[in-house]
Amino acid sequence: MKNNLSYLAVDRRLRFLLRPRLFVVTVLFVAFAVSGVGQSGRRNVHTDVPTAPVQAPIFSAPEPEPARERAEPTMMNGAVPESLLQRPLKSLDNSSFRLADFDNKVVVVNLWASWCGPCKSEVPEYEKVRKDYAGSNVEFIGLTAEDPRVASENVKKFVRSFNFGFRIGWIDHETARTLSEGRNSVPQTLVISPGGRIVSHWAGYTRGRSGDRLREAIENALRAKS
Repeated sequence: MKNNLSYLAVDRRLRFLLRPRLFVVTVLFVAFAVSGVGQSGRRNVHTDVPTAPVQAPIFSAPEPEPARERAEPTMMNGAVPESLLQRPLKSLDNSSFRLADFDNKVVVVNLWASWCGPCKSEVPEYEKVRKDYAGSNVEFIGLTAEDPRVASENVKKFVRSFNFGFRIGWIDHETARTLSEGRNSVPQTLVISPGGRIVSHWAGYTRGRSGDRLREAIENALRAKS
């Protein structure tokens, strides 16, 4: 009996001594648990700001504008532009001339090409007209828009084969477009009165009639001069 009482007394004393330590351990455990939950919560709530994907701009910078071509002169009321009259034209012998060099004459301009079939039929008829006006106040000029770097021999061969007695020259495409007024064909013929006004302009060749048409146009231009 006595021993049981002693055992109970020791047990109560141990519980009394251990109770504060157990309390401290419990508090520490709860604090640790709460801290862990807080850390876990923060990790779950935190969201990274997404990085925008790299992309090209919707509107790209405009490309530089191509160099503008020189403005082409245009015919005004049938008059050849002064800039065109003064433009140097290269001849077959590498010299040069201008339409303005013959401003006191009636000028016949024939636009032709060495590869042009109708031109081969037209030139003999025009040559008869040229010979009829030899020594008169009329200048006959034949201009081709072919590339002299590759067509020089063909052009010279054509001139020799058909005894083409016109003053032959190379014409740039800009001048050809202006003289032909946008008509993209050969042959074409212009008769220009003294002072640079176009009296007559036609395209194409009519067998047996082109020579007479040229002669009539020249006479009209000569009358206009007087």
